[in-house]
Amino acid sequence: MVFKRLLGALGVGGPTVDTVLSTPTVYPGGTVHGQVNLVGGDRDAEINGITLCLVARVEVEYEDGEAHRTQEFAPLRVSGPLRLAAGERRAVPFALPVPWEAPLTVVDGHHLSGMALGVRTDVDIAGQLDRGDTDPLAVQPLPVQQRVLEALSALGFHFHRADLEAGHIRGTGQTLPFYQEIEYKAAPQFAHRCNEVELSFVTDPYRVEVVLEFDKRGMFHSGDSVRTFVLDHGAGQHDLSGTVDGWVRGVLGH
Repeated sequence: MVFKRLLGALGVGGPTVDTVLSTPTVYPGGTVHGQVNLVGGDRDAEINGITLCLVARVEVEYEDGEAHRTQEFAPLRVSGPLRLAAGERRAVPFALPVPWEAPLTVVDGHHLSGMALGVRTDVDIAGQLDRGDTDPLAVQPLPVQQRVLEALSALGFHFHRADLEAGHIRGTGQTLPFYQEIEYKAAPQFAHRCNEVELSFVTDPYRVEVVLEFDKRGMFHSGDSVRTFVLDHGAGQHDLSGTVDGWVRGVLGH
């Protein structure tokens, strides 16, 4: 446990806080459980509230280039006003819902390079917001997402990298202000028709929109081609290699 001292308006000798996640690995649509541990400082402190939020590293494109920013989402107020006496120890339990559209950070036990996601604790003390440390959070794929990822690998597509892009995917039910792109190098049998494929999931409690963007090349066609396919969560019980192969061949041609 690593406690961080909250300076805020109280200066040296203020209270300390440490957030502990009892579920550091979750699924989209799941819940992060844990508790915020507070220890009073040298004197009593008035805490106006404690809020948790998810934070991610998101790429933003501008006319003259691109940059990264920290994107906050899914905030949850876990405590209202409380008085923390000097030296007092107090634990505030929480259950933080994870959005269905949460980006994946772990696949088959391996961290996706380029992905950074965590839970941040913000404490409003004496009218000043003290942003605490960010605790890493791992999000692994739902069964239907896992099946799509397995299908791409089985067809010979090779994972390259993943990132988060600010903006919205047109024509989908996306609600978050960013989306994930998982980039694959083309399978050998499709290499003459495309360079790479970018995969995005737009998920809700009932279905998953699978967005595939193909970087096409060839004698007669070039440029990007985007297609959206829809699966229900029950598809996670089946091998989707044939389905995904049909999607790819339908866009690129046999």
